[in-house]
Amino acid sequence: MTKTFSNANLLDNIKELYRVAGPMGKSVSFIMTDSEIKSETFLESINSMLATGDIPGMIPKEDKDLFSLESKNVYTREVGGKGYEPTILELWNFFISRVKDCLHMVLAFSPVGNKFRERSQKFPSLFSQCAIDWFLPWPEEALIAVSSKFMGEFKMDAKKEVRTALEKHMGKCHDLVTEVCEIYFQRMRRRVFVTPKSYLSFIDLYKDVYKKKYDGIDIEDQNIKLGLDKLREAA
Repeated sequence: MTKTFSNANLLDNIKELYRVAGPMGKSVSFIMTDSEIKSETFLESINSMLATGDIPGMIPKEDKDLFSLESKNVYTREVGGKGYEPTILELWNFFISRVKDCLHMVLAFSPVGNKFRERSQKFPSLFSQCAIDWFLPWPEEALIAVSSKFMGEFKMDAKKEVRTALEKHMGKCHDLVTEVCEIYFQRMRRRVFVTPKSYLSFIDLYKDVYKKKYDGIDIEDQNIKLGLDKLREAA
């Protein structure tokens, strides 16, 4: 999603998925993360969809009739039988039921901060109509595996055993921070969350600092050589 992505764009995207899930009967998923929610109106639309299967104003009257008629053949085959002429309302209700069965909304929210609690109060269907998967803290072995994956592709002027020790150290550091967060809560009664995203940011920051420092050594080396060359010429 771009910075200019609006609620109207969101509704256009969901509308296309309605066509795939309804008349076509194909299983589709719409995934949205915290960072992609440009406005709380996004959640109002999704909340309505999860609660009723429909979003007010998303599908104009003429398109509702079109979507309903596109579902007629499937309705006749699965519900009405040959010779039965369903009404537009029957077809529309059938269309919405197919959407409910085939269109899945996947929301990736972080529990950090107050937004998670506030959204549960403002948009109850986001939680009551969804199966919630809680992602618990990663074990140290998993943290080391992640650092090995990302650091293994990173060029470093270091021996293999040094790289291995660094990868283990990264996992241990994140694990220690998680423990300190719990100690902080016990003492101050305030929650501080350290998520897997924080760990990935930590790895990216290390790589960025390493590259800048390593490139800086090359620049200093060139400056020293240039200075020595000038001294030799002066002598």
